[in-house]
This record gives sequence, structure tokens and C-alpha cells, in this order.
Amino acid sequence: MKKKLSFLDKYLTIWIFLAMGIGIVIGYFIPSADDFINSFSNGTTNIPLAIGLILMMYPPLTKVKFSQIPKVLAKPKLLFASFLITWILGPFLMFSLAVIFLKDYPEYMTGLIVIGLAPCIAMVIVWNELAEGNREFVAGLVGINSLLQVFFFSLYAYFYLEIVLPLFGINGLTIDITISEIAQTVGIYLGIPFAAAVISRFILIKSKGEQWFSNKFIPFISPITLIALLFTIIVMFSLKGAMIVSIPMDVLKIALPLVIFFAIMFTVMFFVGKAMGANYEDNAAMSFTASGNNFELAIAVSIGVFGINSGQAFAGVIGPLVEVPALILLVQFAFWLRKKYYK
Repeated sequence: MKKKLSFLDKYLTIWIFLAMGIGIVIGYFIPSADDFINSFSNGTTNIPLAIGLILMMYPPLTKVKFSQIPKVLAKPKLLFASFLITWILGPFLMFSLAVIFLKDYPEYMTGLIVIGLAPCIAMVIVWNELAEGNREFVAGLVGINSLLQVFFFSLYAYFYLEIVLPLFGINGLTIDITISEIAQTVGIYLGIPFAAAVISRFILIKSKGEQWFSNKFIPFISPITLIALLFTIIVMFSLKGAMIVSIPMDVLKIALPLVIFFAIMFTVMFFVGKAMGANYEDNAAMSFTASGNNFELAIAVSIGVFGINSGQAFAGVIGPLVEVPALILLVQFAFWLRKKYYK
């Protein structure tokens, strides 16, 4: 029997639209809302929002089974292919799509580039499960990708935004960020929840056991990610208020390159995996790992580096809005590919 999305995950796109609507209503009808929200700021950091962003990252990182990493290392060819496409092709493809589609919208363009820098470590487990992929293999890939993000995301972001953009003739765009600014943001919004997740796994599994941790604790904390994401969206849209009239077209401008990215990454990874002799279960795990992105981290970094009112942060919010319906379609595509290529 095929797995089904949970109620919350199935209607994630609707929840995001509702949060946008609530934010717009608050911003439009309560003009003092932005002053109230900004009153909780310390320097460039909005304290409630920072807490929300950290909480948003905590559940997916807590689900990561780092003990599964050795099983991935036992398949070096597939691991190398996954790394090459996910970490080399993926960011460059998103960079290219951002430049092609959003060059006239520099904030959205850089926001999309940030999205492309880190593979998904949360919903990829859901998509893999729905597509009947290899659970252990995807858990190992997620574990490795989580570690790579902690140590290398800030370097990657600086490389693409400050070094690669000018190489493509985009010299008029002045981002003027330092690697220390990105590293500090990543350290707060990824480092803190990562450390909390590792400590939680170690202490709770040791004291309560693996079964209690997986069946009780994980389901208990899972909704926190969605709650924190919706809270972030409401706050961001509250600050925009009456200026939101142009947003629907902006959503489409950001959504188009994202949809193209998901389709290309999944298809390329699947056929590379097939050519390398991967069975369907391993191939599905690699393909969904390659096609998804860590939108939670992208939103946190964009807000931390560029600000809550930035176009970069808005682009990050559009990510999960587009990802859910797109990846649901890719699950069906995976089953079609299995029927066609794996007898």
C-alpha cells in the first residue's frame, strides 16, 4: 500500500497561502503592526523571529539518523554521484536559472541563489517514503548533507554571491556581505538547532530508547517546523502591508525557475543513478535528495543577512509554497519511471 502525506504536509501550500493572507490583513488594517514587530528587535535581529527560525530548524535536524551514514559510505559510487549532482550541479543550476529569470530583480535573484546552496534535510524523507525509496540510504544522505551544511554553507554562499556573480557580468549588483556575516548567521540558525538536535538524540535515546524517541518524541516536535514557518510568513507579510498588491506576479516570477530546477535535478539524478546500476529504491533516495532544498535554512540566512523586509527573504518563503505540489508530482513521476525502467 502506498504511503500518504500527513494532513499537515498534504495541505502545506494552503497553510502558507493562509499565513500570507493573515499577514497582509494585519499589515493593511493595522498600520502600527510594523512598529510593534520591530520593537522586539535588537540591532538587526528580531528576537521572536530568531527564536521561531531556530525552532523551525530543530525538528528536521532531530530526525537525522547519523548512525546510517556508514551505510551510504558502503556505496561509494552512488555517494559520489549524489554529491556531484546535489552539491556541484544543483547550486550552479539554481544560480543559472536565477540569473536567467530574475536578473532584473536582484533581491529575488540572490534569494533564489541562496535557496539552491543546500539540499533538503527534512521533507526529502517524506518524499522518499511516499515514493517507496530506500529509508536507510536517504537517512545516510541526509546525515552527510546536514554535516556539509553546518561546515560549508557560509563558504558556498560567499563564493556564489560575492565571487561568481561578478564573473557572469553582474557587477552592478552590490551585495557587500562578508563571509563572517554569513558564518555568524549560519552558526546561529543552523549551529544552535544542530547542536540541540544531536544532544536530544543522544540523551533521549539513551534514557528512553530508540522506539520511544521515534514513535513519541519525533511526532510531538514535528509540527513545530510548520508552526514556526507560518509564524515567520505572517510576520514578514505583516510588515509589507498595503505594498503587497504586486506580490501575486512576484510569486509566479520566483516559482517558475524553482519548478524547472526541481524537474531537471530529479530527472538528471535518476538517469545518472540508473546508468550507474542503482536499484530503484536507492535511485529514488538520491533523486529526491537532489531535487529538494533546505528552505528553512535559506529563509533563516536571508533574514539574518539581508533583513526581514528583503526580497531575498520573500523568495525563501515562496520555496516551500512551490515545493510541495511540485514534489508530489515527482513522486508520481518516480512510480512511472519505476514501471518503465525497473521491471
